Amino acid sequence: MEENSNGVLRVKNLTKSFGTNVVLNNVSLNIEEGKTTVIIGPSGCGKTVLVKHLIALLRPNAGEVYFKNHRIDNLSENQLNNIRTHYGFLFQGGALFDSLNVTENIIFPIRQHCKITDWKDVEELVKSKLAMVGLDGFQQFYPSNLSGGQRKRVALARAIALNPEIILYDEPTTGLDPIRSDVINELVLKLQKELGVTSVVVTHDMTSAYKISDRIIMLHNGKIIADGDADHIRNHPHPVVQQFISGQVGEDDLAVLRMRGTISQTQFLPRDFE
Repeated sequence: MEENSNGVLRVKNLTKSFGTNVVLNNVSLNIEEGKTTVIIGPSGCGKTVLVKHLIALLRPNAGEVYFKNHRIDNLSENQLNNIRTHYGFLFQGGALFDSLNVTENIIFPIRQHCKITDWKDVEELVKSKLAMVGLDGFQQFYPSNLSGGQRKRVALARAIALNPEIILYDEPTTGLDPIRSDVINELVLKLQKELGVTSVVVTHDMTSAYKISDRIIMLHNGKIIADGDADHIRNHPHPVVQQFISGQVGEDDLAVLRMRGTISQTQFLPRDFE
């Protein structure tokens, strides 16, 4: 344990490689309790890899990870079981179990970590969690009967089943239209306000990032290149930050895309496949 250190979650000099590919390069970060920290950056820059280290789903090649000043990256899976009850994780696709109904999906983490003795209490818990995401009454539905937005909301109800202190969101609005995306944004804000949770959100969605964040961090080439509130990011001088938040293709990429290609002398016609 380290003394006089800030942040409910901390990474210190974190490096992670997959083979020769260095995804995170000596990253240090403190996550403030009760706030929403949004992590942005281009695909493959290490956003999800960083978040998975916060819950020790991945282990670093070098560096340290702390939850409430307790180092967790060097703990065994058994030792991590209790630590992980303090977290909720909303996976990118929702990751619901297709063979389980909504109630069974929500109580899955409860079964994993608790011995259920009173099923009436469990029913009340499921009802209250679904009410928080606006889906009370869907207890017996299966994921195949739900829309994409509803599946995300059920997954969020499951993420808060154990009353976590921290919720980690991996691309929560991916695959949703703007209206359903904003429903998720409102739920992120609601849970932070009503439950007092600390939220860490990975997203490419800048509309969402600006709306829900207390703080935005941008990763690029394995390092943090920008860190501040929404206004700071909007006005950041770094050209890579401006290119990302405006969604513009870089000049080098444009040059490649606009190159005249050679046309093959061999062309296949529909009849060739008959």
